[in-house]
Amino acid sequence: MPTRSLDRELIRNFSPLSGLKPENQTDLASKTQLQELGAGRYLFKQGDADKRSLYLVDGEIELRNGDKIVRVIKSGSDEARHPLAPQVPRHLSARARTDIEYFAVDRDLLDIMLTWDQTGAFEVGELQVQDDVIQGDDWMTAILQTKAFHRIPPANIQAVFMRMEHIHRKQDDVIIKQDDEGDFYYIIAEGKCLVTREMPNNKAGIRLAELGVGDSFGEEALISDAKRNATVTMLTDGALVRLAKQDFKTLLNEPLQKWVNYNEAKQIVAGGGQWLDVRLPSEYENRHQGSAINIPLYFMRMKLDTLDPKRKYVVCCDTGRRSSAGAYILSERGFDAYVLKDGLVALESA
Repeated sequence: MPTRSLDRELIRNFSPLSGLKPENQTDLASKTQLQELGAGRYLFKQGDADKRSLYLVDGEIELRNGDKIVRVIKSGSDEARHPLAPQVPRHLSARARTDIEYFAVDRDLLDIMLTWDQTGAFEVGELQVQDDVIQGDDWMTAILQTKAFHRIPPANIQAVFMRMEHIHRKQDDVIIKQDDEGDFYYIIAEGKCLVTREMPNNKAGIRLAELGVGDSFGEEALISDAKRNATVTMLTDGALVRLAKQDFKTLLNEPLQKWVNYNEAKQIVAGGGQWLDVRLPSEYENRHQGSAINIPLYFMRMKLDTLDPKRKYVVCCDTGRRSSAGAYILSERGFDAYVLKDGLVALESA
């Protein structure tokens, strides 16, 4: 399937990519390929659980329910500015009516980037050390995509990064030592580390793993209050980002979130609560819960005085990540806030 690179000017034409900071649009464009699909072929089918946002750049797409054509989307239309049939699992099939060009973006990565941008407290420059050692080679993208990072409660992301400390280490430096007490959780920002474990018949230690940029370690001892079960040593000169034990436990093990499913959310709203959609206006206008009000995440702190502190709010977005961050802001300030579990993309009626 032929592909070619995108540029930021093209990325800016689509929602919610238009809401990213320019540097993140450029970064995303450099990692994304424009792809072609022949007429009559399927881009995706009903029931697919692929977590990608797919955008139509050129041509026409038929959205189908079984053999029935529900609607036709043409490139350049307002509907084509948004992801195609974004619900997961897919509720419709997408068949190329003509030869098409399209691109795909990992939904989780995009959602995290939007959350970072809209909280506004940890831009790329703020995460880098002054002497420019922790830079380049997509270390931030690697961190965003690591499974360990995805386990962090989204509402606490901002506080976590405010408390993280950047450190530099030389080749052969020991970062954590087996049987020591746990003190920090680590993410590798530059360089490589070696994980070894000492055994009764092998005091030098057996080699367990080699870790690179974006990999994390050290959480097991912090969660269980146990001693370190392995030694981690620098294989190269490098840099690490670390979070102290108490911050790790408080921010990651004691989240403020109250998650509700769709039926529970409807009951809260029926009882006098309010849907609060924290996505970008373009996303909200494309589809939203009928009675929802829209306060984009980046406006949340400025708009708090427009909300009723005596009212319950069900905060929603596509996946739950941005709404979780919004609910954290509300909860910190005494609002009774709930987060829609799995977000709007999981709802047939959304």
